[in-house]
Amino acid sequence: MNIINAQSLISKKSQSDNLKRYLQFFLLLLAAGAIYPLLYLRQNFETSILDVFQITASDLGDYYSMLGIVYFVCYVPSGWLADRVSPRLLIAFSMVLTGGLGLWFASIPSKEVLPYIFMGWGIGAGLTFWASMIKSVKILARHDEQGRFFGILDGGRGLVEAVLATVAIAIFAYAIESQGQSNTVALKQVIYMYSFTCIGIALLTFLFVQPEKSIDEPTDNKNGSGSLLTDLRTLASIPELWVVAIIIFCGYQLFWATYSFSAFIQEGYEITAVTAGLITVAKLWMRPIGGIGAGFLGDKYGKENILAVSLLGASLGLIVMILFPQLSSIYFILAIVLLIGVLTYAIRGLYWAILDNCNIPMHVTGLAIGVISLIAYTPDIFLPQINSFIAARYEGITVYNIYFGYIAMMGLIGTLAALKLKKMTSKKKAL
Repeated sequence: MNIINAQSLISKKSQSDNLKRYLQFFLLLLAAGAIYPLLYLRQNFETSILDVFQITASDLGDYYSMLGIVYFVCYVPSGWLADRVSPRLLIAFSMVLTGGLGLWFASIPSKEVLPYIFMGWGIGAGLTFWASMIKSVKILARHDEQGRFFGILDGGRGLVEAVLATVAIAIFAYAIESQGQSNTVALKQVIYMYSFTCIGIALLTFLFVQPEKSIDEPTDNKNGSGSLLTDLRTLASIPELWVVAIIIFCGYQLFWATYSFSAFIQEGYEITAVTAGLITVAKLWMRPIGGIGAGFLGDKYGKENILAVSLLGASLGLIVMILFPQLSSIYFILAIVLLIGVLTYAIRGLYWAILDNCNIPMHVTGLAIGVISLIAYTPDIFLPQINSFIAARYEGITVYNIYFGYIAMMGLIGTLAALKLKKMTSKKKAL
């Protein structure tokens, strides 16, 4: 009887621990889904932003370039910080800072103030948030759950962003059409909604998120070595880490290709902007399917296997778009776009999960995330330049063919890298 009671208590404790993990993971998902839409409000309200703040499209582009530079500079320090400060404090601070700057943004400050707001957003979403969030998810997920946790993270973020965007557009439309308010008042209400959402999630994160210790790595109790150089040397000695960086570097470029689908479809298939818009919006709804589906498949069949298949499939999809640009069937291009959409979201959902197979010590995991991000997300900087370079020398559909051809080649390199990582990790397991 005592044995039965003890087993029952263990089972109840296990269920309680799992509920705590899932709650914390859900809050991290909410934070990841809520922090970036405020920064990238231009996706749905660019015209209104230009009108209300009395700035040009070039001005706005400069602010976002500044944001990208702050991200780039913050990647490695973000990882270093994540190894030394509680994720709960860092993530809560990030959400408060982002929301607070949003309230300042809602006051419609002068043009001279806007660069400081965007720089502050870069610090909040980059320095204190990114590596902390990725590391927290890695800690919360067991070894056999890494794929599904990161897959749900990316797919769930997409759903949160879609819900918030729907609410924002409803608020904006109601203020203008039903209440007869100006663009300024309507935009303020949208910014307030996003800002208070961030601040509310910050409070919940501070109260409930405490992923301080990895479930599957109880022996690593260090809290940072205190020497950045020593930690970097530790990471440099792990070859798998650099392969992961190559995989994400290649996979992220495949995702970037999807930004050009609308223009490519209009030019190559001679369809209207509305039809192209509907096709690309349909692609957005592939995010939860691709991310979550790939996560579960990765845990069952091997994360590197599913990642390699997704990288190869997306690359072949781009090659098909290049080779058959004049097929008249709208259903064909819809199928290709949705297929590439599912596969690129599958890649995004899995590529951070493979970090678990690299045997990186927990006390330098944050720094590893920062170093990988520094390498892997450089396409944010150079891909627009590559596209502009091609567009300046060629015309029409040829521009997209060359651009997609380059990215497809990078996807194939990423496929080989994923297979190489599988071979490396399998060899280590055998030893």
